[in-house]
Amino acid sequence: MSSTPGFAPSVNARAAVLVDEVAKNADALRVSVTTGKDGERCIDLGAKVPGGLEAGRRLGEICMGGLGTVALTSASGLERWPLGVVVHSSNPVVACLGSQYAGWTITGDNNFFALGSGPARALSRVEELYKELGYVDHHHKAALVIEGDNAPPPGVASNVAAACGVKTSDLTVLYAPTGSLAGTVQIAARVLEVALHKAHSLHFDLNNIVDGYGVAPIAPPIPDFVKAMGRTNDAIIYGGRIQLFVRGSDDAAKDLAEKLPSNTCSIYGEPFADIFASVGGDFYKIDASLFSPALVTVSNLDTGSSFQAGRLAPDIVDASFK
Repeated sequence: MSSTPGFAPSVNARAAVLVDEVAKNADALRVSVTTGKDGERCIDLGAKVPGGLEAGRRLGEICMGGLGTVALTSASGLERWPLGVVVHSSNPVVACLGSQYAGWTITGDNNFFALGSGPARALSRVEELYKELGYVDHHHKAALVIEGDNAPPPGVASNVAAACGVKTSDLTVLYAPTGSLAGTVQIAARVLEVALHKAHSLHFDLNNIVDGYGVAPIAPPIPDFVKAMGRTNDAIIYGGRIQLFVRGSDDAAKDLAEKLPSNTCSIYGEPFADIFASVGGDFYKIDASLFSPALVTVSNLDTGSSFQAGRLAPDIVDASFK
């Protein structure tokens, strides 16, 4: 994949503008901006503050490093749950895998554990994934997104900043719980990202993915973490749809379309909370191929052919959301 600036802009530079806008409009967005004990800027979008749908929409765009748009829609594709998000990126590999994907394992004192997502990952490059992407970012500010109830404890932000090669004062940590309004929106906005991640796991040539679009319903927030995790996963697994625009052979495009949808997984068919309970609450025992959109269209720019597979499952979404 090319790291030429014209084709892969700095996700941290672009996200920094969006982060500053959130901070500047904190009162209107009902979020809070504080300074952490390491000197980092912390933005709470839903833990101890109300936050809202707009805060989550903006958080989704920050996760994508400013290389994607997230919009609210009343046409999710599900009759009973019309409220959703529309996600688009003309740089989907960098936006989704190079920035949005929650691939950075971050630990600290007092058993702190979080999966970091967002553009800071592209500065740290601690994940093996970046060797494959060939994407390198350089910027003096970094933004890290955490799905959780609290900002990192002392020491964690300093370690993150050091890994990113920035001053701790130039690091912003944004966080929102899974069951918050902002949290449920930013997770729905990962509908395109999970498709890119599965395409990568299927060894589809990422250089041939040109553009991408996705839609997913917004799960109603719920305080219970396991139920919130279930609903937000179900929104994508059973209610998400995407379209990828690719280059290459029709055989490769058709193969991707047929293998990408969630219904290709053997454990497909039950609400995610039930699947989670069946493995004793061990997330890593769940077949990773389940984490993909419900309905997939792959359009080949070289031939004009399009291939579709999968299906929406509104009945399972109903069971999960109610």
